[in-house]
Amino acid sequence: MKTLPYPFFRTTEQAALAAWPLVGCGDKNRIDGVAVQAMRSMLNLINMQGKIVIGEGEIDHAPMLYIGESVGAGRGPQIDIAVDPIEGTRMVAMGQNNALAVMACAPQGALLHAPDMYMKKLVVGKKAKGAINLGLPLADNLNSIARVIGKPLEKLRMVTLDKPRHQEAIATATRLGVKVFALPDGDVAASVMTCLLENQYDVMYSIGGAPEGVISACAVKALGGEMQVELLDFCQAKGESEVHRKIADSERSRCAEMGVEVNRIYSLDEIVKSDEVLFSATGVTNGDILQGVRDDGAVVRTQTLLINGMERTCNIVDSLHHL
Repeated sequence: MKTLPYPFFRTTEQAALAAWPLVGCGDKNRIDGVAVQAMRSMLNLINMQGKIVIGEGEIDHAPMLYIGESVGAGRGPQIDIAVDPIEGTRMVAMGQNNALAVMACAPQGALLHAPDMYMKKLVVGKKAKGAINLGLPLADNLNSIARVIGKPLEKLRMVTLDKPRHQEAIATATRLGVKVFALPDGDVAASVMTCLLENQYDVMYSIGGAPEGVISACAVKALGGEMQVELLDFCQAKGESEVHRKIADSERSRCAEMGVEVNRIYSLDEIVKSDEVLFSATGVTNGDILQGVRDDGAVVRTQTLLINGMERTCNIVDSLHHL
């Protein structure tokens, strides 16, 4: 694991550089495709025995970086990898902020192995550890967080995503006087911002993708925060219909095969079972944590957040690429 930080941040850099020329093109699938190809090519150069445990989906739907795929040079440490080649493909397609190329890893068997499905997430930073319980209503959690960190509810800041499925949560928070920041996309960035030392937010609540949840958990653990999650089937996240029910039944079947449970609350130590974690995120477009890829004429600049749980460090890496 100690040999992996540099090649890992180089991997997210290359995925970001591949996607960057397509900012504003309007084609999410094309953006995702070039980033997946770049990330996979880099991963296969690394001296490791890697396995994708959270990725682009199942093998029959994702030709590369699918759940269960082996990556790496076939020698070196055995690790589990969670990838999101572009968190925020829509944001890249529309030229919006906060798009990242992101991945995380831990020793083999340390990461929650789940299908690509919806996941409810609740995240707080170090000061609020012990204050959350995803099994309780959001209002109870907000009151508990405010009490533990010594803030009145009117000064508490909650970040979520601007999605129809979050309207009830947003209404609950605003009724309590909590300040709500609803981002268009990107709950990995939101989770990290909640846990950084100079945190912009006190709590992150969202219903988003399981891949982003596992990746976020690696960063949260290395930064000393706390996180709880719950897998939700498609009907629970999007509403009941015949089409949605078929998807939901398939998700529940895959969960049973993988040994995880829908509607079970998982603690941070169950999502990430080791402190030996690496998290790397490179900005594609400008955002609240990182600058996006910039063309300075002779060089292209990237900025990467590298969080190393083994060394308990958090670095911002600025790179110049003579392309």
